[in-house]
Amino acid sequence: MEEELEYLKTVKRKEVAQKIKTAISYGDLSENSEYDEAKNEQAFVEGRIATLENMLKNAKVIDEEDIKTDVVSIGCIVKVKDLEYGDEMEFTIVGSAEADFKKMKISNEAPIGKGLMGKKVGDKVEIQVPDGTITYEILEIKRH
Repeated sequence: MEEELEYLKTVKRKEVAQKIKTAISYGDLSENSEYDEAKNEQAFVEGRIATLENMLKNAKVIDEEDIKTDVVSIGCIVKVKDLEYGDEMEFTIVGSAEADFKKMKISNEAPIGKGLMGKKVGDKVEIQVPDGTITYEILEIKRH
């Protein structure tokens, strides 16, 4: 996030400012699609900068030593078994900014993450998801 923020502030802002400057040089702004596009890009970049600054300001770095393995918490890896299909999978419980389902990083605020939080090995957990209810058994809780 820090790298993206630095890039947006130092490189992308200048690129967008140059696009706006070039578009203004074309004249009449009321019918200037390049100007409109550049201003929209500027709004997006500034919004993303604000979002990243806010996320970084409120971020908490979790020391791996602080991650407990007796109950599911942020930062731990949870191995579960789907009791309906018998599939086993591992989720890493993360904050919402780090969530990436393709990498099995589940937000503690998402239904599955929320359902697993605070549970122990051996617990059976029913979780409401958009497709219905999933029942998992927690097999293991570990750190990276």
